Amino acid sequence: MRKLEGEEERKAMYYIDLAERVAVNSTCLRAKCGCVIVKSGEIIGQGFNSPPAEREDQRKCLVEKYSLDERVADKTCCIHAEQRAIINALRKNPNKLNNSKLYFARLSLDNERVFSGKPYCTHCSKLALDLKISEFILFHEEGIFSYDTGEYNLISFDYKDDLTILD
Repeated sequence: MRKLEGEEERKAMYYIDLAERVAVNSTCLRAKCGCVIVKSGEIIGQGFNSPPAEREDQRKCLVEKYSLDERVADKTCCIHAEQRAIINALRKNPNKLNNSKLYFARLSLDNERVFSGKPYCTHCSKLALDLKISEFILFHEEGIFSYDTGEYNLISFDYKDDLTILD
């Protein structure tokens, strides 16, 4: 993990702002997330979190996550913004994911910026690692940070939080 500064930080903030605009489209009832994937200055994928296929009968936003069986591997309610952005990139730009960067943003339900927490999603980290996305870029309270995807995956597996499970 490294803190971005100067021109690199400015460019990252531009893409995080775009990810926030994408997040506004989220229909999740717990958190609004957005993601853009960028390679060589080109947005190659984007996505927001919402129920699968935007189907109301698949909405699980208000289910108490701790009530789910331990074998339910993904206790988040929606398709993740990162997953949607990767699917979007695979559909439109399948040959550009290698060495791309994934920019993630979270908003409150009132569309206000919420800083990202520590990496915790092994579903997204494994998928990004397998597709050779090189970095996850997150906006923490302390600044904008870049995580090598392998590092992000390891940190995600080490995550501990017994109080909440976020989408």
